[in-house]
Amino acid sequence: MSDKAPQLLEDIDGGSVPYTVFSGFCMGSADVVPGVSGGTMAVALGIYHRLLGAITSLDRNALKSLFKLDLEGVLARVHWRFIAALGAGILTGIALMVKVVKLPEMVEASSPHRPLVYAIFFGMVLASAAVLSRHVKGWTPVRIGAWIVGAGLGFLIVNLVPTETPDHPLFIFLCGAVAICAMLLPGISGSFILLILNKYAYVLGALAKLDLLVILPFVFGCLVGILSFSRLLKWLLDKWHDTVLATLIGLLIGSLWRIWPYQTLVEKIVREKPRVVGATPFWPETVEPRIVVGLVAGIVFVIAVEAYAARRRASAAPPSAAPSGA
Repeated sequence: MSDKAPQLLEDIDGGSVPYTVFSGFCMGSADVVPGVSGGTMAVALGIYHRLLGAITSLDRNALKSLFKLDLEGVLARVHWRFIAALGAGILTGIALMVKVVKLPEMVEASSPHRPLVYAIFFGMVLASAAVLSRHVKGWTPVRIGAWIVGAGLGFLIVNLVPTETPDHPLFIFLCGAVAICAMLLPGISGSFILLILNKYAYVLGALAKLDLLVILPFVFGCLVGILSFSRLLKWLLDKWHDTVLATLIGLLIGSLWRIWPYQTLVEKIVREKPRVVGATPFWPETVEPRIVVGLVAGIVFVIAVEAYAARRRASAAPPSAAPSGA
């Protein structure tokens, strides 16, 4: 990730739309899986800096034109072809994962697949942290300290956030704002943030059922996050790239126990449905082979995605466009 992202001042042309839709599909599918970052997928597909350029095009002048209902002015400033094509692909990828693969059902407390799915997620997040650490250019005392702070913060977050979090629209709005910021960072998964906040199954279940009372505040939160926090994150990465990255790696490691596959769950009935109100990780006397296979599969998948991204970076021109440090 280079500290300087190339400025992409022009929108894509019609010939680039199919690949952009495909890229969005891959990103949407990845964003549903904790441990697989949509940002990493954008890096692997070579569109990460164009994504940042499209977000940057949604500036104050574009918003002024929108409020004035000046459609021509909006289309002249905003990378609308890229945003529309990418958005269509992302929505298609998410729909596939929640409607066909049915991940929300697989992570429910009553699902026999939950330990296996969590093992895969655990392997993905662990591998993501390892991959991200390779992009830190030298582990100085300051960066090691940032890692420790991040790990402590991650541990505190997963311990302070109650197992049962509110379903209030304002909290869902906050979840959307935070998750979209995580999605923009290569290596950090927005779905993992939802898992930490205990809203992963709830939000994905709402998407599967098209529950607008949940979807709308979540989407509005995403919009606010992408228009505001994304600029702050980009500024932080430009100024203190390695220190911020070290903090994020610590955050991932410190919060990993939330998705340990073996947990003692405490449930209670809420609105005639079982809800998990407590979860305590434990080390089993015997580890099931499927758990080991799932954990290894998660690690291998993330390493494979990173290897593909590395080949893209190596062949990118000019070298300053390498997306390993946005």
